Amino acid sequence: MTLKKNLQKLIVALLLVHCFQSASAQKAVITNPIVPGYFADPTIIKDKGIFYIYATIDPWGGKELGVLTTKDFISFKTEHINWPTKAACTSPTSNNSMVWAPSIRKATDGKYYMYVAVGSEIWAGVSDKPLGPWKNAKADNTPLIAGNAYPGVHNIDADCFIDTDGQAYLYWGSGFNWVNGHCMAVKLKKDMVTFDGTPVEITPPHYFEAPHMVKRKGLYYLMYSYGKAIDSTYQIRYAIGKTPFGPWMEGKDDPILSTDLSHKTTGPGHHTVFTENGQYYILYHRIHPQDKEYVLRELCLDSLNFDTKGNILKIKPSAGVKPFAH
Repeated sequence: MTLKKNLQKLIVALLLVHCFQSASAQKAVITNPIVPGYFADPTIIKDKGIFYIYATIDPWGGKELGVLTTKDFISFKTEHINWPTKAACTSPTSNNSMVWAPSIRKATDGKYYMYVAVGSEIWAGVSDKPLGPWKNAKADNTPLIAGNAYPGVHNIDADCFIDTDGQAYLYWGSGFNWVNGHCMAVKLKKDMVTFDGTPVEITPPHYFEAPHMVKRKGLYYLMYSYGKAIDSTYQIRYAIGKTPFGPWMEGKDDPILSTDLSHKTTGPGHHTVFTENGQYYILYHRIHPQDKEYVLRELCLDSLNFDTKGNILKIKPSAGVKPFAH
């Protein structure tokens, strides 16, 4: 009888070990794509241990943004926010009212600010919390940048950058018909919606859209996408400057991320960069393999690294990265 009980205990223990090992194996990496579903143009913030990912819902935007929350990039929860929506953000200058390509930042006043494309114009929202409630940051409930504000510039893909001294900047701009991309930039006043000066064009070499600013060791890295978002030409590039407005020196190993069929990666682009435990990460979208008349995209995560001279190393698309240590 005792032998039988011991055998039963041993079997239970072995099953528990097996289950634990299986669970650990499943969480050995953060897999790509990081979440089921079709999303693009991600931005990310972290608040009280939770990552908030805001993104375009494919195909080509919806009546609201996609919002995902996670603590570990393994388990995700889908959230909904009240702003922006097609009903709340429309104007005669917008060629459509699809919501896409957000940028969210926590400002020095402790509030969260969202810069998002609605059609072909940029709107600014404000909230006390990452999930809202949100409202238009402009008292008159108008777009921050109208669709016809700057001739030749497709006024989408805004990115807010807050420097180490607390000064905020806004970058945005694309081109039309997949050519002649323009990158605009301006300082923001403390209210985060008033321009401190006149916007200027700072377009770096081989730029089309999706600017994203990163500062590291006193250098400014203006990162961006080039090519067509609908095919394999889409790629991520960067340029380095000593000020938030340049002038720019094209990245040494450009493009740093591009189509790599051996790693099932087509048309990677429109990314954001963040750090966790001292490591830089790049969150971007790639084209999901499909036979569709339109493009569906999915979110991926990879490590971002630098050489000793400050150049960004080429990124090899991976199946995933190691889980974040807590």
